[in-house]
Amino acid sequence: MSSTDDQPLYAAREPIFPRRVKGRFRTLKWWIMAVTLGIYYLTPWLRWDRGPELPDQAVLVDMANRRFFFFWIEIWPHEFYFVAGLLIMAGLGLFLFTSALGRVWCGYACPQTVWTDLFVLVERWVEGDRNARMRLWKAGWDARKIRLRLTKWAIWLLIAVATGGAWVFYFTDAPDLARALVGFRAPAIAYTTIAVLTATTFVFGGFAREQICIYACPWPRIQAAMMDEETITVAYREWRGEPRGRGKRRREIAESALAGTQAAGPRIGGRSPNVPMPGMRSGVGGAIPAKEGLGDCIDCNACVNVCPMGIDIRDGQQMACITCALCIDACDDVMARVGMPRGLIDYIALTDERRERAGETPRKIWRHVFRPRTILYTALWSLVGVGLLVALFIRGDIDVTVAPVRNPTFVTLSDGSIRNTYDVRLRNKHGEARPFRISLKGPPTLRIQLDGTPYESITVPANEQLLQRVYVIAPPNSPPATGDRTGFRFWVEDLLNGERVHKDTVFNGDAK
Repeated sequence: MSSTDDQPLYAAREPIFPRRVKGRFRTLKWWIMAVTLGIYYLTPWLRWDRGPELPDQAVLVDMANRRFFFFWIEIWPHEFYFVAGLLIMAGLGLFLFTSALGRVWCGYACPQTVWTDLFVLVERWVEGDRNARMRLWKAGWDARKIRLRLTKWAIWLLIAVATGGAWVFYFTDAPDLARALVGFRAPAIAYTTIAVLTATTFVFGGFAREQICIYACPWPRIQAAMMDEETITVAYREWRGEPRGRGKRRREIAESALAGTQAAGPRIGGRSPNVPMPGMRSGVGGAIPAKEGLGDCIDCNACVNVCPMGIDIRDGQQMACITCALCIDACDDVMARVGMPRGLIDYIALTDERRERAGETPRKIWRHVFRPRTILYTALWSLVGVGLLVALFIRGDIDVTVAPVRNPTFVTLSDGSIRNTYDVRLRNKHGEARPFRISLKGPPTLRIQLDGTPYESITVPANEQLLQRVYVIAPPNSPPATGDRTGFRFWVEDLLNGERVHKDTVFNGDAK
C-alpha cells in the first residue's frame, strides 16, 4: 500500500555545507586524519633489510612471487590463514567497538570519512566557511566562481591521484614503480588502477559524500544488530533541552520566573535561598529545565550546521548519523556562551537518558562498556589474536607438502617391486640456499629414490619453493608390496642447522 507520506527509497542529494567547528572531538578527528593518511601515504616508502635475496620494502604484497611482507613477517600462499585470521579480528573489532561506543569507526577512521573531511577542508580553504559556500552555490557562474571551483577541483584531483598512486605502491617496489610511472614505462594495470581509484576518490569524497554512507555502505544496517540501549552513542538530552526557545520568548519566560522568585522570600547574596535560577531546577547532570519554562536548547541549529551528514541530532537516533561528535563540540560552545551546562548533546547510553529524565544517577561508563556482549567479543578477538601469534612463532623456516600421484596408484617394476610416486614441495624460507635431505620412516623394506639425482638431498634456492618428484619402492613379496595401504612418514632435514619437519602419507601395494 502506498501513501503520499511514504519516504522514497532514494532521494536526490541536497548539497551540505558543514560549518567549521572547534572542540575536543574536532581536534581528535584532525589527529586521526593526520595519522591514518600518513600511514597510508608513507608506508610503501619504508625500508626493511631482509638480506640480499629479498625485497627491502617494509610492507609489500608481492603478487609475482605470491608472498606478503610486513616488516619482519613473511606470509606464504599456504599460510593464508594468517590473513583470514586478521580479517576475522577486524570484523570482531568492529563488532566490539560498535557495541560499546556506536559507530566510532564511521565517525573517525572510515576512509570515506577521512577523505571527505580532507576534501571539505580544501573546500573551506578555497571557498570560505559555510555562509560563503552557500552564497557561492546560489550565485550565477562568473569568473570568480569558475576560478574558485577549478582551484578546488584541481586540489581534489591531486589528492585523488596521490591516493590511487599510493595504493599501487603496496604491490611492487615503490621507488622503482614511481620512476616507471613518471617515465611512462609502468605496466598498463598500474595506470588503470590509479585511474579507477583517482576517479572514485574524487567523486566519493568531493560529490557523493554522505550518499555513500547512506546508500552504498552496508554498515549502517549491520550496526542495528550490534547496538542496544546500553551502547554509548551521540544523543540529545531531550528532557533537558525541550521545549526549545530563543530570543524574546526566552527572555520573557526568564523575567516572569525571576519576578516569581523575588516575591517568594528573603534574598541571600542576590537570590532567594533554596530557589533555583529562573526557569531552571536542580537535577542530575547539571541544571534541568523547569517544566513551566524553556529548556536549555536555544534552537540555534549549530548542531545541524556542523553536521557533515546534514541531519538534526535532536530528532533522535538516525541511520545517517555517523557519530562524528561534531555536534557535541558545536553545542558545548553555544552552552558555554549562554552560561548553561555543557552536555546537552553528548555521548550517552539511552538507558542513562531515561535515568536522568527520572532524576536518577546514570551508570558508570565502564558498566556500559564491559557487559556480556562486549566481553564475549573481546574474548573471541583475543582468542583469535593469541592463536595467530602462537602459529606465527612456532612455524618453522622450512615447510613441506606431499601429494601422492594417483594415476596410476602404483607401478609394478620388471623385478616385481611396487613403486609409488609422490610430489614433494619443499619451501625454503631462509635468505640463502639450503640443502635438504629427504628420508622416510616406516617399514624397513621401503626405500626412497629422488627423481633426477642419485642422492637423497637436494638444494632449494633462497626464499623459494621447489617441487621434487620422489619414488618410494617396496621389494617383491614384502608386506608393503602385497598389502593394501601402509602408512609411513617423510622427513625433510635442513643439513645446515638440523631443523626437521615431517609429513605422514601412505604407500599403496598390490593387494589381490
